[in-house]
Parts: sequence; C-alpha cells; structure tokens
Amino acid sequence: MDGRAVLDLTVAGVALGGWFGAYGIARLFTRPASPAPDPATPDLGPESPAVVSLLTGRWSLTEDAAESTLLDLAARRFVELRQPGNDPMQTTLHLPARPPDTAGLRPYERRVLDRVRGLAVDGVVPLTALTFRDEGRAKGWNKRLHAEVVAEARTAGLSQRRFGPVLTGALTAAAVLVALAVAGAAFHYGTWSGDEDDNPGVASGIFTFFVLGAVIGVTRGERDTALGRQVAARWLGVRDWLRGHEEFAELPPASVTVWDRYLAYGAATGATHLASAVLDLGMGDRKLVWSSFGGTWHRVRVRYPRLWWRYGHTAPKLALRAVLAGAAGAVLLLFTADAVNFVAPEPGDGTARTLDRVAAGAGAAGLLLLLYGAYTLARALIDLATVRTITGEVLWTEVWRSTARTENSPSRPWLHYLAVDDGTDDRTTAWALPTEWAGRCHDGDTVTIRVRPWSRRVVALDVVGHGRSRALAEPVTTVDIDSPVEAVPARLAPEELFTVDQVAHALGMAVRPGDPVPAIGPVGSAQYVSADRGKSVLLVQAAGGTPGRWAWRGNSRGEALAGIGEGAYLNGDRAALRVGETTVVLTLLGPARGRHVYLPWLLQQAAVRLSTREAPSG
Repeated sequence: MDGRAVLDLTVAGVALGGWFGAYGIARLFTRPASPAPDPATPDLGPESPAVVSLLTGRWSLTEDAAESTLLDLAARRFVELRQPGNDPMQTTLHLPARPPDTAGLRPYERRVLDRVRGLAVDGVVPLTALTFRDEGRAKGWNKRLHAEVVAEARTAGLSQRRFGPVLTGALTAAAVLVALAVAGAAFHYGTWSGDEDDNPGVASGIFTFFVLGAVIGVTRGERDTALGRQVAARWLGVRDWLRGHEEFAELPPASVTVWDRYLAYGAATGATHLASAVLDLGMGDRKLVWSSFGGTWHRVRVRYPRLWWRYGHTAPKLALRAVLAGAAGAVLLLFTADAVNFVAPEPGDGTARTLDRVAAGAGAAGLLLLLYGAYTLARALIDLATVRTITGEVLWTEVWRSTARTENSPSRPWLHYLAVDDGTDDRTTAWALPTEWAGRCHDGDTVTIRVRPWSRRVVALDVVGHGRSRALAEPVTTVDIDSPVEAVPARLAPEELFTVDQVAHALGMAVRPGDPVPAIGPVGSAQYVSADRGKSVLLVQAAGGTPGRWAWRGNSRGEALAGIGEGAYLNGDRAALRVGETTVVLTLLGPARGRHVYLPWLLQQAAVRLSTREAPSG
C-alpha cells in the first residue's frame, strides 16, 4: 500500500478513534450511581411509586412504573381490587360509586386511571384485560407515561439527562472536527490517486458527521443528582424493610386493601413477586383474549392457522390449484406406465424391477394428486355456496403474511388475522382478512362479517359499533427529542413519494428521474431533472428517527401550511413536511427556482402517501 494512503487512513482512523474514545469516557463518567441503602425503615416519603421505581432502578424505568401506579390508585380508593377466588389472575378492577377528586392526580396517574375507566364495562374490568392488543399503542402509551415520570423527577431535582447540553455540545463540536479530518484525508486520497472528478472528500465528511450525530442523538436515559442519590438511598431502606417480611413478596394485588400504599411501593422497588407477575400493562396474549361481547367479561382462546394450505385464499386460486393438481395426477396415472415400458430393459432385469417400483410410486402419487384436486375443487365450490354472516367483537388483528421482499420492492402485507368473538363459544379460529380492509376495524369494535367457513376468508366487513379502545387511542404526535425514540428510517423511499407526472405538473415543465443519489447515513434522497437539458430541478430528501427530527427543527420555518400532515412549511424554494417519524424536505434547483407555488400541493401528495403507509394496520 502506498505510504500516502497509509497516512490518509491513519489520520481518519486516529480522528475517529479519538472521538469514540471520548464518547466512551463520557458514558463511563455519566453512569447512574448505585447508592448504598439507608437503614431499613417503614417511613414512606412524598415521592410517588413511579418516581421511586426510577430512583431505585438506577434511573431506568421499567413496567414497574405503571404497575405500581395502578396499585397506588387502588390504595387511594380511585379503584377497587377484588379477588373472588384463590387465583390472583381472577382479580377484577371496580370503579367506586363515589371516587375521590381527581384534580390532584399527576399526569401519569391520570393516564393509568383513564385506561381503567375506558375499558370498564358497567364499572368492572378484569385486571389482566388492561393489556394492549396493538404493539404500537402499547409502546406509545408506555413511552408517554415514562416521559411524564421522568419530567416529574427532573422538576424535583432527582434526575437529569445523562448527557446534558454542555456534554452534547462538546461531542457535537468534536464530531465536526472529526468530519473535517475525514473529509480532508479522503480529499487528499482522491487528489493524488487521480480521482478528481469524483473526489470522495465532501461526501465522506458529511457521512461521518451524520453517523457521529446519530450516535450522539441516541437517548441514553437518565442519571443521578446529589438529591436523587439521597432520596434513592432512603427508598432502598424502605425496600429492605419490606423484604424483611417473608410473606410480602407473595401478596396478591387485592391485598392492597390491607397493606395500603406499602404494596405499591413494594412493586416499585422490586420487593413484590406475585403482585408484579399478575399486573401487566404491556402487550397481551393474542391466544387468550378478554372479550366483553354480550355485556359480561369472558376469555376466548384463539387459534391462528399458519400451515393450512387453504387459509385465506380466494375461490379462483383454490380452483386453479385443484385443476393443476388434478391434471398433474392424471398425467402421472396415464403416461407413467407407458413411459416405463418404452425404456424398460428385458423382463426380470434388476433395472426393470426398479422401474416398476418407480411406476408404482408415480401412480400412487398421481392418484393422490387426483383425489386432492377433486376434493379441493368440491370444497371450494361448497365454500362459495355456504357464506355465513357473523356479528361479534374484534379480539385481535395483526399481519399474517407478506409478499416477498426484494431490493426494489419492499414487502407488503396482503392478509391479516382477524379474531372475532361471536359469543357462541370460548374458542375460535382467526379469520383471514384482506389487508385493504384491515384499517376499518380496531380491537373492541363490533363488526358484522361475511365469511367463507372452509377457507376462513372474510369477503365483507361492516363496523356496527366502535369499541372502547378507539377512545383510548392517542393521536400520533412528534415525540420530544429527549424522550426514548428509536432511530428509524423514513417509511417511504424519496423516489416513491411522487410520480414523474406529479412533479411535472407542479413545476410546469417536462421532467424525468435523475441519477440515483447516494444515501447519506439514514437520509435518503432522490432528484428530478429537466427532460430536455438534464438539469436538476427538484431534490427530495426523507429521513426518520433522530435525523428526521433534526431535519424538521432546521426546516420548520417560513410560511406555515395548515392541514398538511402533522406540520408543513414553505420557505422560498424549500418546503418541509412532517408525518409521524418521517420528515420530507423539497428543494427547487436550477431552472425550477422560483416556481414554488405548487410545492404545497406536492407536500399534500407526500402526506397522503406517508399517512397511508404509516397508518397502523388493524
């Protein structure tokens, strides 16, 4: 390797290594503390169980925050917990006739109480029915609750961001210097290697900055403060006192009537076992789902077929499969023996006996295929003639099967599971719902469906009543950068947002797609050029996660455009759009500069595409 190449690699490597070394040191020195417990004590403090779960969990929140909050609401008589039998899993929640005033409830306490009230039927809801049936809603609900708990802890001086503004700014400034060093090394390499037309310097520097910026932007959680360590030590003393009672760990949730708020703080500090195991405000079990259809709560066991060859298929497809199987079977039956006789050697020869066995096996296979084809065709025809109508409550919906994913064609679901309780049995098998109907209903809705019983395919769906979960669903909003958010890419590639005709209409000129633009980290780009001269006229950029939020902060200025996505702005020759976790930026270039009158229309088209793709299915 040339000495100059070694030098360039060394400069880039040392710069990157130094930055990651500094980042590692920052993580090391900002680790949350592990305070030593104070002497065991039964004295409770003013902090809520949710905040206590943060402090005693080394400034990391788990599901204990929501569970301990529910127990605390029961201890304060906002709800009642009753266990009718010996099994704690049978515990039910009851809304009191005269509940206390809710004016003083904290935001996360109100969030938990609202979920109980929203799901209650005649003031009652089984404790294990508080779980969610949609993963996105479960994550969003718990994410917001955790953010509210963290906000209270910060306000009280008990917690702080692990990477504060000063440290984040220092790492960002260092990332700029590293990006410049990498860009300089790459530019030098491109210059002496003779690759001046496509010098990688600028692109390498930008890519490096985006990568390091993404590392900085990942939420690292909370860390201790001096007051937080003091309070955490006191609550660890309470935990030790609770653990000193041997029976405490095995108390069921309903024992809150005896132990009052101690049970809630036991759940917050990890001193309980049984109560924490019974309580769950995360994702539910899709195979054993609570239903209130008919006015009373009951559990329904649901089966989700995976290996059924007929499941969800249309009648034409089943008929075609039957005809092909029957034709293949007939060919094997009619021509195998003749083919063997044609090539067979003298009778009695070993090869002849082998061929006879092959002929017998092929004949058996042909007979089976013929019978399979006849059976499938008959059942498909009967299925068409025996369409049933069912009315019941939606228990669960989720994607069952997707199309194959290729490089240029992302996988898309074409069939969903739809579990419905019609009140006739405590067991059911999920129906196959075409994906284009999946967004019509939600769990808890009452629907009337027309189905083909043998293939389990839904052929018509009408929502006749909205369930309680719709009222509990929260709108998709932009989450603050401090809240825990995954750095996800944009849901649609930039080139998928518009057709060439739409861009041509908006710009008032003939255009065609330009050369592919290489992605810079998680930011995708596409360009359109004039059809006659090939000059760039429009740059489309899309990003999700942390880069998307940064892009939105930098471009949400100028003229606000109402009614487009979750936010849109027009600023001269640039326009920006926000939908869910995705930010789209449009920039007019070259001959198209000044033609911004139709940029809002383009944003509207992109918002429709993104909303359709990002909407939860089912």
